[in-house]
Amino acid sequence: MSPRSYLFVPGDRAERFDKACAAGADAVIIDLEDAVTPERKTAAREAVRAWLAAGGRACVRLNGTDTEWFDDDCALLDLSGVVSVVLPKAERADQLQRLATRLRPGVRIVPIVETALGLWNALELAGAPGVERLAFGSVDFQLDCGILGDGEELLYARSRLVLASAIARIDAPVDGVTVAIHDAEQLQADTRRARQLGFGAKLCIHPKQIVPVNHGFMPAEAEVTHARAIMAAVDAAAGVGAITLDGKLIDRPVIERARKILERVTA
Repeated sequence: MSPRSYLFVPGDRAERFDKACAAGADAVIIDLEDAVTPERKTAAREAVRAWLAAGGRACVRLNGTDTEWFDDDCALLDLSGVVSVVLPKAERADQLQRLATRLRPGVRIVPIVETALGLWNALELAGAPGVERLAFGSVDFQLDCGILGDGEELLYARSRLVLASAIARIDAPVDGVTVAIHDAEQLQADTRRARQLGFGAKLCIHPKQIVPVNHGFMPAEAEVTHARAIMAAVDAAAGVGAITLDGKLIDRPVIERARKILERVTA
């Protein structure tokens, strides 16, 4: 099953790496970009190198391809502990192609779409070699576009990422962070919205967000019960063309959705 939660941990806080990995997130992203000030970039990179060399395993967010730190960050990619690579400010396929040439076999890329140009080129990014799934850098995207809200104001952006991912046949995208760390209701609402729109995961900035996010991207009990009833009706029909349940037609898309729900619960 693809990760539902990605927990960020600053790259210059080596004492937190193991704690982050034990916090329950499906994936941990060690961040060399926004979480690290320019004067600490080198020290952070060396801390990450030492941790990975000692057996640590995590995703790594590099600095952008147009920064002075990118090439040195890429030296980390030879280490076996790098699970996947998160690239900020992804805007063009050639950025991803440049990165893909440096990756070991099996290591995938998660581009973060956080600018107007990146969103405009979402399908190009989704179809680039080595891309596992897209992520939405909602806060930076708001800044780049002058958007003041995180609700319906970003509906088009979120839907475009979901559509591009579906066309490219990659994993469902990862929604942006909920910055209100202590607002459980907001986190729950944000996660519910993301799943309803077609996202498959969410970025987290605090360990307390992990459990609600993981739970929010799993089918609800009522969905599972209904899916089981659908599959039972299909089995009972034994090849009969038209099937109904509770007065509603059960056609192929309904059956496939039910099957996917049960597969996800089993996984």
